[in-house]
Amino acid sequence: MSREIPAILLMGPTGSGKTDFAIRLAERWPLGIISVDSAMVYRGLDIGSAKPDPTTLARIRHRLVDIADPAERYSVGRFLQDIAVAMAEVRAEGRFPLLVGGTMLYFRALQSGLAAMPEADPGVRARIDARAAEIGWPALHAELSIVDPAAAASIRPLDRQRIQRALEVMELTGRPLSAHWGEDLRGSTRPRDLRLVLAPGDRAWLGAHLERRFDAMLEAGFLAEVEGLYARGDLGAELPAIRAVGYRQLWEVVAGHASLAEGRGRAVIASRQLARRQLTWCRREPGAAWFDPLEENSFDQISQRAGEWLMLQGNK
Repeated sequence: MSREIPAILLMGPTGSGKTDFAIRLAERWPLGIISVDSAMVYRGLDIGSAKPDPTTLARIRHRLVDIADPAERYSVGRFLQDIAVAMAEVRAEGRFPLLVGGTMLYFRALQSGLAAMPEADPGVRARIDARAAEIGWPALHAELSIVDPAAAASIRPLDRQRIQRALEVMELTGRPLSAHWGEDLRGSTRPRDLRLVLAPGDRAWLGAHLERRFDAMLEAGFLAEVEGLYARGDLGAELPAIRAVGYRQLWEVVAGHASLAEGRGRAVIASRQLARRQLTWCRREPGAAWFDPLEENSFDQISQRAGEWLMLQGNK
């Protein structure tokens, strides 16, 4: 159903102000906000995901926020199911979906679908785990870099889950995982969507802003938030929720493997790297209009585009 419902897509790097712009747009136009953020889906990941505060969420509903427990492995496939329902709900209310976030893989999956991927094979995974027990995950990562260098370059040597999946896909299909990724970039199949990118033109400003924002998160209690997650006892560093930028680095602090200064430094670097990756994805968006949040009239420009688009939808 999501393929039949046109939407406004507000994309951009972390720290660019997407959430604030989305709220202002939803206050001005008949739009329903749907989050496209792989961290905000998790309950308890609040400060570090820059999730809107409870008062804001009560005033302006954000769908696909707080819909999963951190112990769950929220997937792209589940996102596609959830967003189809959310978009239908928004249209049933007489509004149009406003999709906002920075998880670009989710945006691409919505627009182009996902390449056919094999289901998990317990036997193959058991063999991979057995080899890892013998030689270690870094050694398996080195093997992966030979057969699929593109995938290995995006996976950390100790990321057990992703190394395992890449080797599993290779064994089951005879094709590198990165080849399947390429199929996910076939181009848009949703021509009626309005694609907007919010990105500061001054990249140095963005880097400094991300550092200031992380420090503000620490002052707001981010470390205590991670300590609470750690204290649950049922969560581990391998889970997608804990691998989120900021959470992964502070998890190491709480676990005693890094000092707070080290965790902070690594988190700031990871935030900047994430922003660069998101910008690379955004540049691949066909027909996307770019706006600089640092320009004084950027919101008015985006609002005007949204209003013009909504008028066109009324004629469909």
